[in-house]
Amino acid sequence: MGGFLLLVPLFIFGFFILLAAVFTVKQQTSAVVERFGKFQSIRNSGLQLKIPVFDRIAGRINLKIQQLDVIVETKTKDDVFVRLKISVQYQVIKEKVYDAFYKLENPHDQITSYVFDVVRAEVPKMKLDDVFERKDDIAIAVKQELNDAMINYGYDIIKTLVTDIDPDTQVKSAMNRINAAEREKVAAEYEAEAERIKIVAKARAEAESKRLQGQGIADQRREIARGLEESVDVLNNVGINSQEASALIVVTQHYDTLQSIGEETNTNLILLPNSPQAGSNMLNDMIASFVASNQIGEQMKKENEAKGIGKTTRKKRTPPPPPADDDFNY
Repeated sequence: MGGFLLLVPLFIFGFFILLAAVFTVKQQTSAVVERFGKFQSIRNSGLQLKIPVFDRIAGRINLKIQQLDVIVETKTKDDVFVRLKISVQYQVIKEKVYDAFYKLENPHDQITSYVFDVVRAEVPKMKLDDVFERKDDIAIAVKQELNDAMINYGYDIIKTLVTDIDPDTQVKSAMNRINAAEREKVAAEYEAEAERIKIVAKARAEAESKRLQGQGIADQRREIARGLEESVDVLNNVGINSQEASALIVVTQHYDTLQSIGEETNTNLILLPNSPQAGSNMLNDMIASFVASNQIGEQMKKENEAKGIGKTTRKKRTPPPPPADDDFNY
């Protein structure tokens, strides 16, 4: 029984020694083991053993792809200060864990320095608009420079991205105003073109309307003249000469005009200072004038025939056009 009690402390000691000798390494991770401060080995994922007291885990290296965001402020070729956000995706090369652990104290600071150096060398060669258009060229230049520098330290640069370009606030405001002015200019041009098209279309419509209206007026006057000619012929057939027929047509049109004016409810009638009897006398005088003219013509014809001048062939005379309505004072 006493011997068993002596073995218990040995078992406990051995158990702790075993615990100190066994360790695990996570997936996508490498552990650096040192013996008395000197590099011993690199252990990958799984259950691993080391000599207690003699060996120790100096550190662990993450083998996953990592990302570092670097914000760089620099000046463009056209003297505009701009802030660029560069996202660098990098990874420790599994075969070069030793270099990544022992050669580089702080990889983040090292990568940041290279990013600053490349961006401040490339962006000042470009104008602000070119920075937006050629951001991929900046990213490629950063990746190439970082790859050449970091490969010796066991780091592989997977990808570099220019994720943000932020000019000064006043510059952005000016760019927005320029863009707004350009869009307003284009809108004004479209509005002017639309207005021009409407004016041209309206002018064409008015020209066509005037043409049709003129054609209608010409046709109307032609039909009126034909009607008057037919009326004169009818009156001549019943023994009324051309002068009397013209006078009769004038009087008829005069009263037709008065009737048309009276039928309109919103017609404004202007009466000149004249008496009804005077107006009637004017019509009578007009008729008498036509009759007298006819009589004088017949008398001259008879006198010429009596003198032997010879008979003249009687031609059908076109009646004079009726006087316009403006010739009468109502």
